[in-house]
Amino acid sequence: MQNFRNYYEILGVSREATFDDIKRAYRQLARRYHPDMNPGDKSAEEKFKLLGEAYNMLSDSEKRSQYDQFSQFWNQKGFQGVFNRTKTTPDRPNGRVSFGDLNFGEFRDFNSFVDQLLNRRREQPQQESVGREPINNGRTAPTVEEPFRPSSAEATYTAPSRSNRRDAEANLTVPLERAFAGGRERIRLEDGRSLEVNMPAGMITGQRIRLKGQGIGGGNLYLRIEVAPHPFFTLQGNDVFCRLPLTPSEAALGGTLEVPTLEGPVRMTIPAGVQPGQRLRLASKGYFIGQDRRGDQIIEIEVVIPTVLSAREKALYAELREMETLDPRADLPV
Repeated sequence: MQNFRNYYEILGVSREATFDDIKRAYRQLARRYHPDMNPGDKSAEEKFKLLGEAYNMLSDSEKRSQYDQFSQFWNQKGFQGVFNRTKTTPDRPNGRVSFGDLNFGEFRDFNSFVDQLLNRRREQPQQESVGREPINNGRTAPTVEEPFRPSSAEATYTAPSRSNRRDAEANLTVPLERAFAGGRERIRLEDGRSLEVNMPAGMITGQRIRLKGQGIGGGNLYLRIEVAPHPFFTLQGNDVFCRLPLTPSEAALGGTLEVPTLEGPVRMTIPAGVQPGQRLRLASKGYFIGQDRRGDQIIEIEVVIPTVLSAREKALYAELREMETLDPRADLPV
């Protein structure tokens, strides 16, 4: 048959390969031929698509079993015959065929052969929706429906039979700022597909986002969200925690300072004489609680002692020491 593709050979694995072997081989090759790693290289792009097709077939036990059956017949006489579409007959309801009555000459290429045997049809991708599900950490987000668009206009396979539909899961790591704000996000799946999704605001680790019809055979695809650690902000329930460094003079004198938040910097009044470790609160500047409320931003004060001083700074610190009245060791219990 024309266009037959040996998916095992494409991934560089044997027919006895386990699922882990197949997944490992696919990931290594997908990184090598990823379009982002080979900009403008059409051959690498085609190779990447072919790897996705092979992984999609061999990573699914049911598809793999059928493929193994189909492929043993690929070089038999009749595969190069003229294509005539299979018709529904009394002994062949719904146009289905079996190996016993299969006429290989009816199929113009390997794709047509597999499509017919799996009772699949081709259709253009349609706009689907994203669902946001309740999560089991005490915070339940409302269900929302958001549109997404496949990034390619190529045809995709769907299976009309519910028995072939299966849900699938994929992990998606999101920066904290993007998890907070939501918005459009382009994601690339392990099978090579790229989707643009309108992500909801206030995502948290462990949450699942539902993509209708983007799973196996028309099932749902669930994106399991993981919020990446941030170098400055930390989530503590619905509050956002951070540490704000101050100089000794800022801590002693207080004043109005600019403080970073997830929405951008805001002006905050620091009280005079604030102590290291003391916590201040920015109300309603934390993470989302439902759609209308937010937690607070908790700011812990750090006082940073300079290690390098200019001559002028040394002179001023020396003068201050002579003048200051505070004795921090006056009440030592010894």
